[in-house]
Amino acid sequence: MQEEKIKRRVVIIATGGTIAGTGKKGKETGYTSGTLEVSELIEEVPGIEEIAEIETIQICNVNSDDITSEIWIQLSDTINERAQDENTAGFVITHGTDTMEETAYFLNMTVKTDKPVVLTGSMRPSTSISADGPMNLYQSVCVAASEDSRGKGVLVVFSNRIFSARSVKKMSTYNVMAISAGEAGCIGVIRDDEAVFHDVPTKAHTVKTEFRIRKGDILPKVQILYFAVDSDTGILKYAAEHFAGLVIAGAGAGEFSRDYKEIISSLNVPVVISSRVNDGIITQDAVLCENTVAANDLSPQKAAILLRLAIKDNITSGKELIRIFGSY
Repeated sequence: MQEEKIKRRVVIIATGGTIAGTGKKGKETGYTSGTLEVSELIEEVPGIEEIAEIETIQICNVNSDDITSEIWIQLSDTINERAQDENTAGFVITHGTDTMEETAYFLNMTVKTDKPVVLTGSMRPSTSISADGPMNLYQSVCVAASEDSRGKGVLVVFSNRIFSARSVKKMSTYNVMAISAGEAGCIGVIRDDEAVFHDVPTKAHTVKTEFRIRKGDILPKVQILYFAVDSDTGILKYAAEHFAGLVIAGAGAGEFSRDYKEIISSLNVPVVISSRVNDGIITQDAVLCENTVAANDLSPQKAAILLRLAIKDNITSGKELIRIFGSY
């Protein structure tokens, strides 16, 4: 069994983030993200090459707040190309935690392989006491190399737990277990190098989505607008004139003021209603404006990704967008 694991190849694709960050020895803050190369990350993970043959690719080395849709497309294209190699068992992407959930969801919609694609990172830089990056990276390779991980869509591995890309979210600014999934929970755990799954994602993903991304594609821009008391409606008009679509991060179950409702009802761009609340669902029959689409239980940032992909494929009608947000 051990010999079989060694023969399996896992491609580690590095993008930077805290896991590749360095700073003052022992400190958790005041560090610089994306300073270590992927080869240096691997050196800090004893036994990782006993799990699988490792291949590395350095796509970029940035704070995840500097991730762009161009990098997303490069990641998706790279995975789709490398997945054609029958010797490749799976992929691990090292990534900053701030926007990890967004990259994971984009890839969940656009990669066309049932081979495992696993994102991971860390909450502490490599130079801190008890840095969590090495363990997260080690466990991610275990999951990516596991045959049991196939067909479950893009995954996120963090602090012994396995999450679906659709439900994963960052829940804390500092906790080493900051990556979670709220009410949805994790779909599996890692124990002694083994991925143990107790659930599977039910929404369409990867090979079963209708979205195709290729090198050179450009995603249309969508703006997220956060509603709060006394939010100025002028920003709605401005955003509708300058962006291909809007996502409203509404209060409660996607609600907002009467002034907001009046303006949104008059807009001619696609508008998706999400919520600024961490957990819960917005149903189509509960939206305040008839010309808007409920985000289901997608966060504003994930709703924006799905809307961008839909608009790219010229899906802008209310009926079709309702279908899209119900499917994914």
